[in-house]
Amino acid sequence: MGVFSALTTAVSGMTAQSYALENISGNIANSRTAGYKRVDTSFADLVPDAALNRQVAGSVQAFSRATNSIQGDLNPTKIDTNIAINGDGFFVVDQRASGVGANTQFANSNLYTRRGDFDFDANGYLVNGAGYYLKGLKIDQVTGQLVGTQPDVLRITKDQFPAKATTSIEYRANIPAVPATTQKTQGGSEFLNPASVTAAGTSPNPYAGNAAVMGNNITSFLATSIPGGSVTVYDALGKATSVEMRWGKIDNGDSTATPPTTGTWGLFVAQDTSATGASQVAYVQTGQNVTFGTTGQMVSPASGDITLPTMTINGTTITGINVSTGGNGVTQNGDVSGQIDARSIRQDGYTAGTLDRVSVSAEGQVVGTFSNGQVVALAQVSVARFNADNSLKRLDGGAFEETIESGPPIIGLGTSQMVGGSVEQSNTDIADEFSKMIVTQQAYSANTKVITTAQEMLTSVFNIIR
Repeated sequence: MGVFSALTTAVSGMTAQSYALENISGNIANSRTAGYKRVDTSFADLVPDAALNRQVAGSVQAFSRATNSIQGDLNPTKIDTNIAINGDGFFVVDQRASGVGANTQFANSNLYTRRGDFDFDANGYLVNGAGYYLKGLKIDQVTGQLVGTQPDVLRITKDQFPAKATTSIEYRANIPAVPATTQKTQGGSEFLNPASVTAAGTSPNPYAGNAAVMGNNITSFLATSIPGGSVTVYDALGKATSVEMRWGKIDNGDSTATPPTTGTWGLFVAQDTSATGASQVAYVQTGQNVTFGTTGQMVSPASGDITLPTMTINGTTITGINVSTGGNGVTQNGDVSGQIDARSIRQDGYTAGTLDRVSVSAEGQVVGTFSNGQVVALAQVSVARFNADNSLKRLDGGAFEETIESGPPIIGLGTSQMVGGSVEQSNTDIADEFSKMIVTQQAYSANTKVITTAQEMLTSVFNIIR
């Protein structure tokens, strides 16, 4: 029985080593496959039941051992939609079931992969090199909140990003205590010429709530005011127009007021700088004067916001725009130049735009950059983590599916991060695989030697009866 058992054991050893060689072969073949997780081989002995002092070594069986939790190298690809996970977790993906284009139907089953070489197809789906479609959650572009709770196949189209009307102009500047107006440089007063401004509601000023500068007074007005900068604003349709501002000092304030003031100014907006007639409006004043205190800080308006009048500039109507100074963004301090130092003039509107490029942030947000300069989060890539990564069932194309042993997926990045423009490579180590292959080959050869020896022993038995 011993010789025949040795034959059986040697055959089991050859079978086990062949199994190991098959895994080694697959690992080497996939050493350049993105996101591939090598399969190692573990062995278990099979011991026949026998008395304690009659136990033998027994046979052997081979089993696969997953390495899903071992990360491969992250290599940059310079393709913005390629994604690698630095840490644990898997991309949630789906397969196409039927249909083409916008009518594509999906299997609606969650599969998982580390293969992140995603790129857009012709219909805006993000597909990796194995044909799996990336899933995630859409982000509302207005509120910035996630839409829904269950991952769905992401489709990002190049629809036009709608325009936004300007509602606020952020204005940061220092106004000189003594403006270097043309009149001042010629030895005159630094104050605004009141005769150049037509009071609100006074004919021929058509603005009932705001003073205006008519075309016949424009020369006098320009000589007694200083430029305050300009900014491009947009209406609801995205039509652009330039808002040009000028400041005119009205008086040196009131030292007896509470709190005391050291300067009062008027802010004017250009409507038609080419106006010439007495009935043509060239500039319109905002509805409130701006005053400064003894430390150069703005005293009024108390909110720090200046409301621009509703007016039509070059055929574009602007309305509901506030000039926001942040309370202390506009100051009145001495300046030897006598001109306004506009540190920042920014507004919140923009014209319509189209999607130029897409990238992925470290938090897993798919971020779109549009032709109008807007950068908007479009979607959140879903990442699943498992309590037992190595218990997932392997599928073709580097995908996995959930099993009872792996436990249910835990959606979220956790402590991991995403690396855009990169792909995780195979975790196969060629040198290690070749070393294991040599050991496997020697073990296989040794088992064949056992069979040869057992055959020689049996031959000797048969020769006894000859």
